[in-house]
Amino acid sequence: MCAHVLVAEDDGMQAELIRRSLLAEGHTATVVHDGPAALDAVRRLRPDLVVLDLMLPVIDGFGVCRVLRGNDDDPDIPVLMLTARSAEDDVLLGLELGADDYMTKPYSPRELMARIRTVLRRGGRADGRREDPVVRAAGIAVDPVRHEVWCDGEPVECTPAEFQILLAMTAEPERVFSRRQLLECTRGTDRASTERAVDVHIMNLRKKTEADPRRPARLLTVFGVGYKLSGGRG
Repeated sequence: MCAHVLVAEDDGMQAELIRRSLLAEGHTATVVHDGPAALDAVRRLRPDLVVLDLMLPVIDGFGVCRVLRGNDDDPDIPVLMLTARSAEDDVLLGLELGADDYMTKPYSPRELMARIRTVLRRGGRADGRREDPVVRAAGIAVDPVRHEVWCDGEPVECTPAEFQILLAMTAEPERVFSRRQLLECTRGTDRASTERAVDVHIMNLRKKTEADPRRPARLLTVFGVGYKLSGGRG
């Protein structure tokens, strides 16, 4: 099973913990930090599940859930709400708006993953219902199920670490990733790596995906921060 999960959580540490837990379970994940970004990501990515923090900025989780349930394109996308608010009225409102499950903070990551598996099975999305699991951006396509990469329609051979880095960057084009964040993507494939090893992975990926690796147009350096994949989705 490989599902694509959208994590809408304004707490960066909590979001990263969920993302890493999902990757360990074999899923892919996209992280956003406010309500409008969550709605935009649902529209663009059509995820299999939304893990939705209630206390999001701009549009809260209730508002996001209300919009999702009124969306004719995919009104049944599963939603698992997370919140520090455990009042019965909040729980009931979330469920009435169409949330499939509801967890209060603090929670166990293992329990959260178990709940996610249950919601995916209940919604029929754990059995490969997604028609197209391929993530695309900047002329790059990454298939997390078949573990394949294409660039401009041509197959690209990647190491396991390169694959995980490219998958993360393709899922969130224009996001700037620090070396540490990209290093975390390779955990389980390259345990001996250091943050400087990320530079080598990026250099190798540029050789495989750029017309001129010395003047990259896709995998860009953001000086003093890290790297990003530029070029837009598609």
